Amino acid sequence: MTCDDTQPAPAPLMLSVSGVRGIVGQSITPAVAREFAAAFGSHVRAFSGKDEPLLCLGRDSRPSGQSLATAALHGLAAVGCRVIDLGVVMTPTVGVMIAKHHADAGIVITASHNPTPWNGLKCLSADGVAPPAHEAARIIRRFNDRDIAYAQTSRTPAPRRDRTGNELHVARVLAHVDRRPIRAAGFRVVLDSINGAGGTAGRMLLDELGCETAHINAEPTGVFAHAPEPIEENLRDLAAMTASAGAACGLAQDPDADRLAIIDETGRYIGEEYTLVLAAKRLLDLHGGGLIAANLSTSRMIDDLAARYDGAHVTRTPVGEANVVAAMKNPPPSRLPLVGGEGNGGVIWPQVCWVRDSLSAIALLLSLLAHDRRPLSAIVDELPRYCMIKHRVDLHALGGRQAVRQGIANVIAAFRDASHATVNTADGVRVDWTDGWVHLRPSNTEPIVRLIAEALTREQACELMARIASIAGLPRPPA
Repeated sequence: MTCDDTQPAPAPLMLSVSGVRGIVGQSITPAVAREFAAAFGSHVRAFSGKDEPLLCLGRDSRPSGQSLATAALHGLAAVGCRVIDLGVVMTPTVGVMIAKHHADAGIVITASHNPTPWNGLKCLSADGVAPPAHEAARIIRRFNDRDIAYAQTSRTPAPRRDRTGNELHVARVLAHVDRRPIRAAGFRVVLDSINGAGGTAGRMLLDELGCETAHINAEPTGVFAHAPEPIEENLRDLAAMTASAGAACGLAQDPDADRLAIIDETGRYIGEEYTLVLAAKRLLDLHGGGLIAANLSTSRMIDDLAARYDGAHVTRTPVGEANVVAAMKNPPPSRLPLVGGEGNGGVIWPQVCWVRDSLSAIALLLSLLAHDRRPLSAIVDELPRYCMIKHRVDLHALGGRQAVRQGIANVIAAFRDASHATVNTADGVRVDWTDGWVHLRPSNTEPIVRLIAEALTREQACELMARIASIAGLPRPPA
């Protein structure tokens, strides 16, 4: 039995810096995909100054992906865009292929970690990164206003096909990691690709690194073997298999393979928050310092790790990889961008691409294990340890976004002049105390409000979360 047997709750079309996302057949249809692609193509034409800009188009493995990709092709063709069809590939692979073809932009048909009934379109710029917020707003405005710059010619250029994305992406990763010590270690690894887009490239990378791989849910059917978000309750089979196989680690991709969650050799779910920390540790060990960019919902572990290295600096950004990349591309003077990412298991390694990338995360993790020569559990246990809890509230139950805005305003007002707390309003509101923090914000990709708290103990985190929820007028979170 798969997780796809439940009927999805109605959901509006979600328009944000992450693109467009919705329930297939309800809020996201081929007609919507065609119109959104045409709006994005119109934006690319205006931005590039080209009458026939070149775009790369890829998709994850969802059953709805082909029809939406075909519709997107028609939308792009209608505004004069030339298209390279990449087929089923990881989201970061589209970024890699934009660079290969010197394309002007790209589109990925994906709903990332959302269940199978969801799908959407994610835009990438000529740099192979999600557009910044001001550009995303222009694209959304074009779509909402039906401001489409239809081509003046009846000629419809046929899309070109390029199916070399997996090979090129793996080669890019291997070019920046010393594979010899990894191959010498002969790691046994369990990889769960959740029947998504990352299975082929993930297995290819592990084979090149000399790993003995047990690969589960490898076929890219898009019919997910379990709930696709790589969180603990969805990875119990992977955890058990990792422990019983005597593997060095278990690795879990999400459907478009831009995120990675990790299991240690004992079968313990380390979790997504550790992915960026472990990748950063390997790069800090190699380079000694540099800029690390992380969003406001990411654990304090990354700050504590950076404090151990002279010349390391962490900068915080709003949620969304476009914001993380913007910070990396515009670093403070004398600080070179080392790595960026988010606490959801997303690692951005600029040497490979400017998109969160599970292949980069896998390579950096195995490189760390090979050079440290200790079990993963030992490395993790010496890292700073916090307890993070996450709570979500249905947006409709609160009365919509206006109620959320009021709740955020209430929290800001409550702590604006507090000497014992620091308030950050770059994305919703985050309140920091000495012993913990809470971040309250509406989601970009789902009709929910996210409330995240972190402290030294679960009791402290629950107390901080309950305090902020009360001030914001949200239902009391479960203990």
